[in-house]
Amino acid sequence: MVRWISPQEDDAAMLSELGISSVEELFRDIPKKARMKKIGLGAPLEEEEIATEVERLLSRNRPLADFDSFLGGGLYSRYSNAMVDGIIQRSEFYTAYTPYQPEASQGTLQSLFEFQSLWIELTNMEVANASLYDGATAMGEALLMASRLHEGRRFLVPASLFWERKSVLANYARGLGAEIVEIPWLPSTGQLDADFIEREAKKDCFGVLVEYPDSFGLLQESLPSLKPRIGNVPLVVSADPLSLALLEPPGSWGADIVVGEGQGFGAPLSYGGPLLGLMACRRAGVRQLPGRVVGATKDRDGRRAFTLTLQTREQHIRRSKATSNVCTNNSLVAIAFLVYATTLGPSGLRRVALSLSEKAHRLAEALKGVKGLRAPLFSSPFLTDFVVGVEGVKAGDFLAAMAKRGILAGTLLDDPRPAAKPLPFQGYLTSVDWRTDDKSIARYAKEAADEREGA
Repeated sequence: MVRWISPQEDDAAMLSELGISSVEELFRDIPKKARMKKIGLGAPLEEEEIATEVERLLSRNRPLADFDSFLGGGLYSRYSNAMVDGIIQRSEFYTAYTPYQPEASQGTLQSLFEFQSLWIELTNMEVANASLYDGATAMGEALLMASRLHEGRRFLVPASLFWERKSVLANYARGLGAEIVEIPWLPSTGQLDADFIEREAKKDCFGVLVEYPDSFGLLQESLPSLKPRIGNVPLVVSADPLSLALLEPPGSWGADIVVGEGQGFGAPLSYGGPLLGLMACRRAGVRQLPGRVVGATKDRDGRRAFTLTLQTREQHIRRSKATSNVCTNNSLVAIAFLVYATTLGPSGLRRVALSLSEKAHRLAEALKGVKGLRAPLFSSPFLTDFVVGVEGVKAGDFLAAMAKRGILAGTLLDDPRPAAKPLPFQGYLTSVDWRTDDKSIARYAKEAADEREGA
């Protein structure tokens, strides 16, 4: 395609042909308050000058490797072995797009079938789809799915849920005219109020969402006994895939839908992505499952083959039958998830999870000795993330001060939305990754102590 930019001297002729006298008049129908103001780009530059300027701007970035990072908060930096990149960068996978034809791309379909099978095995569920966009939208799709499975207008979610995910759920619920009800947690332990859940589930409720572990990093001890208390109201569990290498899978204690964020399995941290939504359900709910489901079958010669068994988007089926407008799946990231998990195997995943949990508990012990910090803030058990309470100063100010010392100490939990209720404590979520060692833990504790003494 030929690029064409109007030469300045032709502007007057074109405006005259349109019967107007100025560019300003051309855009008169657009309100001035809606127009973009001048952005001050300056004079045009030659190509090599632009390259030099871009390099200068990029040099202002500080890579994650410049810091000791303890961010966590749902997205994780975990070591990904060379086999992951080696396999997903093969042209067969790297250039493959989401399959649309039911039987085309047998290699891609087989890999997605194996991906589904892996998520089913981790969760002990019965059916999984071929992935969604990310963990937050997987929660949103689970909300919609629950509304199709059970009547009601209220959906229960933990008050401790990350505010970004609450925002996504609110957007999904708005289209249904549904109400999001927050489940309170107990101040000392961080445990959800199970009596509240049981009581509210009987009041026009179409679903209950819980996390495993939750956004405070805690293991909710009431979850295994929750399903009998809410009856036939769908139980949606958002599970961290790595935790499932250690914990009893949600399918074994009554979950109806299990979702999750798969980024930590083979996908890097890169300005917040790429991400991977995970979703599985009971076989009885498969017709309400969003996205695509790859199935195994046999061709006319009796050979094993793969096909898109279900596609729930209106592009593929009648609009009246469509259950979701999800139009694709994250095939490449799903394959990375699959390669990461299968190259480690069950024992390898368990070792990674145990190693990170041990590091997190060593970090908590080190921060206990820092005056002005409460680590962990809650008394409940945790795996790899935990909340640190901050006394005498705003948590955001403390995190900013620690960043100046070369330590990304954690993720702020405050909800910045105007109508949001403030947290009843000053604190942040901290975590560990594969680079965390005893030296970085000791440095974190020392710098935190120095910062608090100087505050």
